[in-house]
Amino acid sequence: MTLDHNLLVLVLALLLDRIVGDPDALWMRLPHPVVLLGNAISRVDRMFNRAELHKRDRRRNGVWSIAGLLFLSGVAGLVLYWFFSLFGLPGILLEVICVAVFMAQKSLADHVEAVAAGLKSGGLSGGRLAVSRIVGRDPETLDEPAVCRAAIESLAENFSDGVVAPALWYAVFGLPGLFAYKMLNTADSMIGHKSERYADFGWAAARLDDFANWPAARFSILLIAAGAWLRRGSTACREALRIAARDGGLHRSPNSGRPEAAMAGALNVQLAGPRVYSGVVVMEPMINGGGRDSATVADIEDGVSVFYASCSILAAAALVLFLVLL
Repeated sequence: MTLDHNLLVLVLALLLDRIVGDPDALWMRLPHPVVLLGNAISRVDRMFNRAELHKRDRRRNGVWSIAGLLFLSGVAGLVLYWFFSLFGLPGILLEVICVAVFMAQKSLADHVEAVAAGLKSGGLSGGRLAVSRIVGRDPETLDEPAVCRAAIESLAENFSDGVVAPALWYAVFGLPGLFAYKMLNTADSMIGHKSERYADFGWAAARLDDFANWPAARFSILLIAAGAWLRRGSTACREALRIAARDGGLHRSPNSGRPEAAMAGALNVQLAGPRVYSGVVVMEPMINGGGRDSATVADIEDGVSVFYASCSILAAAALVLFLVLL
Protein backbone atom coordinates (compact mmCIF):
# COMPACT_ATOMS: atom_id res chain seq x y z
CA MET A 1 0.00 0.00 0.00
CA THR A 2 2.01 2.95 -1.31
CA LEU A 3 1.13 6.56 -2.04
CA ASP A 4 1.67 6.20 -5.79
CA HIS A 5 -0.60 3.11 -5.86
CA ASN A 6 -3.29 4.96 -3.92
CA LEU A 7 -3.09 8.02 -6.17
CA LEU A 8 -3.43 5.95 -9.35
CA VAL A 9 -6.43 4.08 -7.96
CA LEU A 10 -7.93 7.36 -6.75
CA VAL A 11 -7.69 9.01 -10.18
CA LEU A 12 -9.35 6.02 -11.84
CA ALA A 13 -12.01 5.82 -9.11
CA LEU A 14 -12.86 9.51 -9.48
CA LEU A 15 -13.21 9.07 -13.23
CA LEU A 16 -15.39 5.98 -12.80
CA ASP A 17 -17.62 7.65 -10.24
CA ARG A 18 -17.92 10.74 -12.45
CA ILE A 19 -19.17 8.61 -15.33
CA VAL A 20 -21.21 5.91 -13.59
CA GLY A 21 -22.11 7.25 -10.16
CA ASP A 22 -24.35 5.03 -8.03
CA PRO A 23 -26.35 2.86 -10.46
CA ASP A 24 -29.82 2.32 -9.01
CA ALA A 25 -30.18 -1.03 -10.77
CA LEU A 26 -27.23 -2.40 -8.78
CA TRP A 27 -28.15 -1.06 -5.36
CA MET A 28 -31.76 -2.18 -5.71
CA ARG A 29 -30.39 -5.74 -5.73
CA LEU A 30 -27.47 -5.36 -3.31
CA PRO A 31 -27.16 -3.40 -0.06
CA HIS A 32 -24.97 -0.33 -0.51
CA PRO A 33 -21.84 -0.48 1.72
CA VAL A 34 -22.96 2.70 3.49
CA VAL A 35 -26.21 0.93 4.38
CA LEU A 36 -24.15 -1.86 5.96
CA LEU A 37 -22.19 0.73 7.95
CA GLY A 38 -25.45 2.26 9.07
CA ASN A 39 -26.76 -1.13 10.19
CA ALA A 40 -23.66 -1.64 12.36
CA ILE A 41 -24.10 1.80 13.92
CA SER A 42 -27.78 1.13 14.60
CA ARG A 43 -26.88 -2.14 16.33
CA VAL A 44 -24.42 -0.54 18.76
CA ASP A 45 -26.92 2.28 19.32
CA ARG A 46 -29.57 -0.20 20.43
CA MET A 47 -27.12 -2.14 22.58
CA PHE A 48 -25.24 0.66 24.34
CA ASN A 49 -27.49 3.74 24.26
CA ARG A 50 -30.40 2.48 26.30
CA ALA A 51 -32.75 5.04 27.84
CA GLU A 52 -32.17 3.88 31.43
CA LEU A 53 -28.42 4.58 31.30
CA HIS A 54 -26.90 7.60 33.03
CA LYS A 55 -25.54 10.38 30.79
CA ARG A 56 -21.99 9.56 31.90
CA ASP A 57 -22.43 5.92 30.93
CA ARG A 58 -23.89 6.89 27.55
CA ARG A 59 -20.89 9.07 26.76
CA ARG A 60 -18.45 6.34 27.80
CA ASN A 61 -20.35 3.77 25.73
CA GLY A 62 -20.32 6.15 22.78
CA VAL A 63 -16.54 6.55 22.99
CA TRP A 64 -15.94 2.81 23.08
CA SER A 65 -18.56 2.13 20.40
CA ILE A 66 -17.09 4.50 17.83
CA ALA A 67 -13.57 3.30 18.66
CA GLY A 68 -14.62 -0.30 18.05
CA LEU A 69 -16.45 0.55 14.84
CA LEU A 70 -13.47 2.48 13.48
CA PHE A 71 -11.11 -0.36 14.36
CA LEU A 72 -13.29 -2.98 12.68
CA SER A 73 -13.83 -0.87 9.56
CA GLY A 74 -10.07 -0.24 9.30
CA VAL A 75 -9.37 -3.96 9.64
CA ALA A 76 -11.99 -4.71 6.97
CA GLY A 77 -10.27 -2.25 4.64
CA LEU A 78 -6.89 -3.85 5.29
CA VAL A 79 -8.19 -7.37 4.67
CA LEU A 80 -9.85 -6.26 1.45
CA TYR A 81 -6.63 -4.58 0.29
CA TRP A 82 -4.67 -7.79 0.94
CA PHE A 83 -7.31 -9.76 -0.95
CA PHE A 84 -7.19 -7.44 -3.97
CA SER A 85 -3.38 -7.56 -3.99
CA LEU A 86 -3.51 -11.31 -4.70
CA PHE A 87 -4.90 -10.71 -8.21
CA GLY A 88 -2.48 -8.24 -9.80
CA LEU A 89 -4.08 -5.92 -12.37
CA PRO A 90 -7.61 -7.35 -11.90
CA GLY A 91 -7.17 -6.68 -8.17
CA ILE A 92 -6.32 -3.05 -8.88
CA LEU A 93 -9.45 -2.72 -10.99
CA LEU A 94 -11.51 -4.21 -8.16
CA GLU A 95 -9.99 -1.69 -5.78
CA VAL A 96 -10.87 1.12 -8.20
CA ILE A 97 -14.50 -0.01 -8.17
CA CYS A 98 -14.46 -0.29 -4.37
CA VAL A 99 -13.12 3.24 -3.95
CA ALA A 100 -15.53 4.65 -6.53
CA VAL A 101 -18.47 3.27 -4.53
CA PHE A 102 -17.52 5.58 -1.65
CA MET A 103 -17.25 8.72 -3.79
CA ALA A 104 -20.28 10.92 -4.37
CA GLN A 105 -19.59 13.13 -7.38
CA LYS A 106 -22.29 12.12 -9.84
CA SER A 107 -24.89 11.10 -7.26
CA LEU A 108 -24.51 14.42 -5.42
CA ALA A 109 -24.75 16.46 -8.62
CA ASP A 110 -27.75 14.41 -9.77
CA HIS A 111 -29.62 15.04 -6.52
CA VAL A 112 -28.89 18.77 -6.60
CA GLU A 113 -29.80 19.05 -10.28
CA ALA A 114 -33.08 17.31 -9.41
CA VAL A 115 -33.96 20.31 -7.24
CA ALA A 116 -33.53 22.65 -10.20
CA ALA A 117 -35.55 20.29 -12.38
CA GLY A 118 -38.25 20.05 -9.72
CA LEU A 119 -38.58 23.81 -9.52
CA LYS A 120 -38.78 24.09 -13.29
CA SER A 121 -41.37 21.36 -13.78
CA GLY A 122 -43.31 21.36 -10.52
CA GLY A 123 -42.87 24.85 -9.16
CA LEU A 124 -42.29 25.40 -5.46
CA SER A 125 -43.87 22.07 -4.43
CA GLY A 126 -41.62 20.18 -6.86
CA GLY A 127 -38.55 21.97 -5.55
CA ARG A 128 -39.50 21.33 -1.93
CA LEU A 129 -40.00 17.62 -2.61
CA ALA A 130 -36.62 17.31 -4.33
CA VAL A 131 -34.69 19.29 -1.73
CA SER A 132 -36.28 17.31 1.12
CA ARG A 133 -34.26 14.31 -0.12
CA ILE A 134 -30.91 16.01 0.51
CA VAL A 135 -31.41 18.35 3.50
CA GLY A 136 -32.88 17.95 6.97
CA ARG A 137 -34.67 21.29 7.29
CA ASP A 138 -38.47 21.49 7.13
CA PRO A 139 -39.28 21.84 3.40
CA GLU A 140 -42.69 23.44 3.96
CA THR A 141 -40.96 26.46 5.52
CA LEU A 142 -38.91 27.16 2.37
CA ASP A 143 -39.79 29.62 -0.37
CA GLU A 144 -38.15 29.25 -3.78
CA PRO A 145 -34.96 31.21 -2.97
CA ALA A 146 -34.60 29.20 0.25
CA VAL A 147 -34.99 25.94 -1.69
CA CYS A 148 -32.22 27.10 -4.03
CA ARG A 149 -29.97 28.11 -1.12
CA ALA A 150 -30.52 24.75 0.58
CA ALA A 151 -29.54 22.88 -2.59
CA ILE A 152 -26.38 24.96 -3.06
CA GLU A 153 -25.39 24.59 0.60
CA SER A 154 -25.84 20.82 0.40
CA LEU A 155 -23.75 20.74 -2.79
CA ALA A 156 -20.87 22.66 -1.20
CA GLU A 157 -20.90 20.85 2.16
CA ASN A 158 -21.12 17.40 0.60
CA PHE A 159 -18.39 18.22 -1.88
CA SER A 160 -16.12 18.44 1.15
CA ASP A 161 -17.24 15.38 3.12
CA GLY A 162 -18.55 13.27 0.24
CA VAL A 163 -15.74 13.74 -2.29
CA VAL A 164 -12.69 15.57 -0.98
CA ALA A 165 -12.47 13.97 2.48
CA PRO A 166 -12.77 10.34 1.32
CA ALA A 167 -10.28 11.09 -1.46
CA LEU A 168 -7.75 12.49 1.02
CA TRP A 169 -8.20 9.67 3.54
CA TYR A 170 -7.84 7.06 0.81
CA ALA A 171 -4.81 8.77 -0.76
CA VAL A 172 -2.94 8.82 2.56
CA PHE A 173 -4.16 5.65 4.29
CA GLY A 174 -5.58 3.45 1.55
CA LEU A 175 -8.68 1.31 2.01
CA PRO A 176 -8.35 1.19 5.84
CA GLY A 177 -8.43 4.98 5.96
CA LEU A 178 -11.32 5.22 3.51
CA PHE A 179 -13.42 2.63 5.34
CA ALA A 180 -12.74 4.19 8.73
CA TYR A 181 -13.61 7.67 7.43
CA LYS A 182 -16.90 6.52 5.89
CA MET A 183 -17.81 4.72 9.10
CA LEU A 184 -17.09 7.87 11.10
CA ASN A 185 -18.95 10.17 8.72
CA THR A 186 -21.96 7.84 8.65
CA ALA A 187 -21.94 7.66 12.45
CA ASP A 188 -21.86 11.45 12.70
CA SER A 189 -24.90 11.74 10.44
CA MET A 190 -26.81 9.14 12.47
CA ILE A 191 -25.81 9.76 16.09
CA GLY A 192 -23.73 12.95 16.04
CA HIS A 193 -26.55 15.46 16.42
CA LYS A 194 -27.36 17.23 19.68
CA SER A 195 -30.73 15.65 20.44
CA GLU A 196 -31.52 14.41 23.92
CA ARG A 197 -30.89 10.82 22.83
CA TYR A 198 -27.53 11.43 21.17
CA ALA A 199 -25.97 14.43 22.90
CA ASP A 200 -23.84 12.08 25.01
CA PHE A 201 -23.72 8.80 23.07
CA GLY A 202 -22.83 10.57 19.83
CA TRP A 203 -20.42 13.09 21.36
CA ALA A 204 -17.24 11.21 20.42
CA ALA A 205 -18.44 10.51 16.87
CA ALA A 206 -19.27 14.17 16.30
CA ARG A 207 -15.94 15.44 17.68
CA LEU A 208 -13.91 12.89 15.70
CA ASP A 209 -15.84 13.71 12.53
CA ASP A 210 -14.98 17.40 12.99
CA PHE A 211 -11.32 16.42 13.27
CA ALA A 212 -11.41 14.06 10.28
CA ASN A 213 -13.03 16.66 8.02
CA TRP A 214 -10.83 19.60 9.04
CA PRO A 215 -8.22 19.21 6.23
CA ALA A 216 -10.78 18.48 3.50
CA ALA A 217 -12.94 21.49 4.39
CA ARG A 218 -9.96 23.83 3.97
CA PHE A 219 -8.72 22.11 0.82
CA SER A 220 -12.24 22.36 -0.60
CA ILE A 221 -11.95 26.15 -0.52
CA LEU A 222 -9.02 26.03 -2.92
CA LEU A 223 -10.76 23.51 -5.18
CA ILE A 224 -13.99 25.52 -5.34
CA ALA A 225 -12.04 28.71 -6.04
CA ALA A 226 -10.15 26.95 -8.84
CA GLY A 227 -13.40 25.54 -10.22
CA ALA A 228 -14.95 29.01 -10.10
CA TRP A 229 -11.98 30.38 -12.04
CA LEU A 230 -12.50 27.75 -14.76
CA ARG A 231 -16.26 28.27 -15.04
CA ARG A 232 -16.86 31.89 -13.98
CA GLY A 233 -13.59 33.74 -14.27
CA SER A 234 -10.96 35.29 -12.04
CA THR A 235 -13.36 37.56 -10.13
CA ALA A 236 -15.42 34.58 -8.97
CA CYS A 237 -12.19 32.84 -7.91
CA ARG A 238 -11.05 35.81 -5.83
CA GLU A 239 -14.49 36.20 -4.25
CA ALA A 240 -14.59 32.51 -3.33
CA LEU A 241 -11.29 32.86 -1.49
CA ARG A 242 -12.24 36.19 0.12
CA ILE A 243 -15.65 35.12 1.40
CA ALA A 244 -14.29 31.78 2.63
CA ALA A 245 -11.60 33.58 4.62
CA ARG A 246 -14.06 36.11 6.03
CA ASP A 247 -17.24 34.08 6.59
CA GLY A 248 -16.11 30.45 6.73
CA GLY A 249 -16.19 30.47 10.52
CA LEU A 250 -19.75 31.80 10.83
CA HIS A 251 -21.34 28.36 10.48
CA ARG A 252 -22.14 26.37 13.62
CA SER A 253 -19.98 23.57 12.22
CA PRO A 254 -16.20 24.12 12.29
CA ASN A 255 -15.99 22.69 8.77
CA SER A 256 -19.22 23.05 6.79
CA GLY A 257 -19.02 26.82 6.58
CA ARG A 258 -15.71 26.73 4.69
CA PRO A 259 -16.90 25.21 1.39
CA GLU A 260 -20.29 26.90 1.73
CA ALA A 261 -18.65 30.31 2.04
CA ALA A 262 -16.39 29.58 -0.92
CA MET A 263 -19.39 28.59 -3.05
CA ALA A 264 -21.33 31.66 -1.87
CA GLY A 265 -18.49 33.88 -3.00
CA ALA A 266 -18.09 32.04 -6.29
CA LEU A 267 -21.80 32.49 -7.11
CA ASN A 268 -22.19 35.93 -5.45
CA VAL A 269 -25.19 34.70 -3.46
CA GLN A 270 -26.12 34.69 0.23
CA LEU A 271 -26.22 31.30 1.96
CA ALA A 272 -27.08 29.93 5.43
CA GLY A 273 -29.05 32.24 7.74
CA PRO A 274 -32.03 31.11 9.87
CA ARG A 275 -33.36 27.59 9.18
CA VAL A 276 -36.15 25.43 10.64
CA TYR A 277 -35.44 21.84 11.69
CA SER A 278 -38.32 19.75 13.07
CA GLY A 279 -40.18 22.91 13.99
CA VAL A 280 -37.20 24.50 15.76
CA VAL A 281 -35.70 27.69 14.34
CA VAL A 282 -31.90 27.58 14.19
CA MET A 283 -30.47 31.09 14.03
CA GLU A 284 -27.24 31.51 12.08
CA PRO A 285 -25.67 34.55 10.46
CA MET A 286 -25.88 34.92 6.72
CA ILE A 287 -22.78 33.86 4.81
CA ASN A 288 -21.76 36.42 2.17
CA GLY A 289 -24.28 38.97 3.43
CA GLY A 290 -23.24 41.36 0.67
CA GLY A 291 -24.18 38.90 -2.08
CA ARG A 292 -27.52 38.58 -3.86
CA ASP A 293 -30.29 37.78 -1.40
CA SER A 294 -32.44 35.70 -3.78
CA ALA A 295 -30.86 32.51 -5.06
CA THR A 296 -32.32 31.14 -8.28
CA VAL A 297 -32.46 27.95 -10.33
CA ALA A 298 -29.66 29.40 -12.45
CA ASP A 299 -27.50 29.61 -9.32
CA ILE A 300 -28.06 25.90 -8.65
CA GLU A 301 -26.99 25.10 -12.20
CA ASP A 302 -23.95 27.38 -11.93
CA GLY A 303 -23.07 25.75 -8.61
CA VAL A 304 -23.15 22.29 -10.18
CA SER A 305 -20.91 23.56 -12.98
CA VAL A 306 -18.39 24.88 -10.42
CA PHE A 307 -18.68 21.63 -8.46
CA TYR A 308 -17.85 19.47 -11.47
CA ALA A 309 -14.91 21.71 -12.37
CA SER A 310 -13.65 21.41 -8.80
CA CYS A 311 -13.93 17.61 -8.97
CA SER A 312 -11.94 17.64 -12.21
CA ILE A 313 -9.21 19.70 -10.56
CA LEU A 314 -9.09 17.25 -7.65
CA ALA A 315 -8.59 14.34 -10.07
CA ALA A 316 -6.00 16.31 -12.04
CA ALA A 317 -4.09 17.16 -8.86
CA ALA A 318 -4.00 13.48 -7.88
CA LEU A 319 -2.79 12.56 -11.36
CA VAL A 320 -0.02 15.17 -11.32
CA LEU A 321 1.13 14.03 -7.89
CA PHE A 322 1.13 10.42 -9.10
CA LEU A 323 3.27 11.34 -12.12
CA VAL A 324 5.71 13.28 -9.91
CA LEU A 325 6.13 10.22 -7.68
CA LEU A 326 6.82 7.84 -10.60
